[in-house]
Amino acid sequence: MERIGITQGLSFSRIAYGMWRLGDDPDTSPAHVEAKIEACLAQGITTLDQADIYGGYMAEEMLGAALRAAPGLRERVEIVTKCDIVAPVGRHAGARVKYYDTSPAHITASVEASLRLMGTDRIDLLLIHRPDPLMDHHATGATLDALVAAGKVRAVGVSNFRPHDWDLLQSAMATPLGTNQIELSLGALEALTNGDLAFHQQHGHPVMAWSPLGGGGLLGAAGNAALTAALRAMAQAQGVDVAAVAVAWLLAHPACILPVMGTNTLARIARFSEALRVKMDRQDWFTLYTAALGHEVA
Repeated sequence: MERIGITQGLSFSRIAYGMWRLGDDPDTSPAHVEAKIEACLAQGITTLDQADIYGGYMAEEMLGAALRAAPGLRERVEIVTKCDIVAPVGRHAGARVKYYDTSPAHITASVEASLRLMGTDRIDLLLIHRPDPLMDHHATGATLDALVAAGKVRAVGVSNFRPHDWDLLQSAMATPLGTNQIELSLGALEALTNGDLAFHQQHGHPVMAWSPLGGGGLLGAAGNAALTAALRAMAQAQGVDVAAVAVAWLLAHPACILPVMGTNTLARIARFSEALRVKMDRQDWFTLYTAALGHEVA
């Protein structure tokens, strides 16, 4: 499995395992969570993507239980987690409204909770989950710098940020932001044309792509018959499943895109790396892009 440098001294597997659906599985036992991680590790997938809010603020604890039950597992993986979304569920059930909080107090408390719940002494990558229109970039930036300096966080980045949001936060930080996790797939093409992907490609920032299968919609192409046919034809020709082709489309882009794959099915997890075997030339790539757009390029 190819590895991608995020910041100095930290690299991720080219494909990451997203744990946002961990709490949706009927079996959330430590043994079953460990089995999912081991299925990833067997393919060289070492990067686990979490967030404080996943599973109604319970997914980090589920991962922590698995790590505690399997000594040594923590040293074989990198953990990504996120903070700043406060929703009126779980430990924030008393909130009057869903909101974002990038204040120093909230970020610090979120990191301490994540460390405790996951039973680890450091977070490999902390992301600010959503742009906060009320963010004091000086205060937020100083807090992130301090967490890195304290060794509680190895690297920091953002999620769902536009280029101007990235620049604002980075302008108040000594620590370089490592990545932006954005929605990007054959079902969500906006980043290809709105400047988001071009910005990160220009500056050499690796990009993490959430929902690379369109929330599962691309497995049936979400009602797009032309895209369904194109994906199935390529999958059949190369002896892989449709998911592998959809992910290979992202991997073929010259920007450094790390798809974050999410499923609770062990058999599907075991096939994540099939995407690396898919051969895709420029015309193949545009065949899928054209089908996704619904019209040929100009």
